[in-house]
Amino acid sequence: MWQTVDLRELRLFLTLAEELHFGRTAERLRLTPSRVSQILRDFEHKLGAQLVHRTSRRVRLTPFGERFVRDVRPALEQLEAVLERTSAAAQRLEGTLRLGILSGPAGGPHLVEIIRTFEALHPECDVEVVELPWDDPLARVRDDEIQLIASWIPLEQPDLVIGPILSSQPRVLAVARDHPLADRDSVDIEELADHQVSRFDDWPKELREAMVPSRTPGGRPIPSTRVPVGDRGLLDLSVRVARGEFVHPTVASARTYLGNLELAFVPLTGMPSLRSALVWRRPARDPRLRAFIGVAREALQGTSSPGRAGDG
Repeated sequence: MWQTVDLRELRLFLTLAEELHFGRTAERLRLTPSRVSQILRDFEHKLGAQLVHRTSRRVRLTPFGERFVRDVRPALEQLEAVLERTSAAAQRLEGTLRLGILSGPAGGPHLVEIIRTFEALHPECDVEVVELPWDDPLARVRDDEIQLIASWIPLEQPDLVIGPILSSQPRVLAVARDHPLADRDSVDIEELADHQVSRFDDWPKELREAMVPSRTPGGRPIPSTRVPVGDRGLLDLSVRVARGEFVHPTVASARTYLGNLELAFVPLTGMPSLRSALVWRRPARDPRLRAFIGVAREALQGTSSPGRAGDG
């Protein structure tokens, strides 16, 4: 039964070996003498040997107990030093935290501030930002290649946690400059039934429906064209929109990423704002990840896009 010995029992025995008195041992460890006696009995039972002779007048170590003190004290001191160094290293948060982004706008307006604050608090840890492939945006966090992602939601995936909300953005429709809708003040979602719309088959179904529903609220089917994204990502998408192959429902901040081509962005009504959030795979064991989530939650408090608590 020696495999079940724990550090508490070792420390108690070594304290008793120094004091040779149950009362003083109990006082040092903030226990009762009877509790000290009980733990010692359990410890001796696990080892299968008597460590202490005790009478009503004195306490002394058995020969086995004396040898055990000589053997275990340096080993315990070495183990405690390793545990202390490990805990200190975890608090220092050394190394790299990898953060994936599913399209630039998903990061929201506060992500750079969050990263800067995290790196200032933990100077021996840095954040590496990588762009997620559109053909399977969740694969890298599930394979532990990255620790968390900034993604559009909803994501109803049992293995993933939806954490702090990064942004909530109004919807717009990206169209070619010469498209019939380009000069409109706004476009209602019902009108999408009259136009080809972009579609991302490799995204989770719930996210696809949030981006571009298959039907309008009135029940009309929305025709769509599959976008085979690959390495070209946003560039390929924006070129095809500029050519008039389809229109692309997106968010207002996408102008920054798509607006360098001949595109127009028209407010899209009848659709709720699209939200983005930090997402990670449960459980969140990496101390760097947990620290980053804490910084994000604090930074987003009081903003227009408060974070929703997510379990780790």
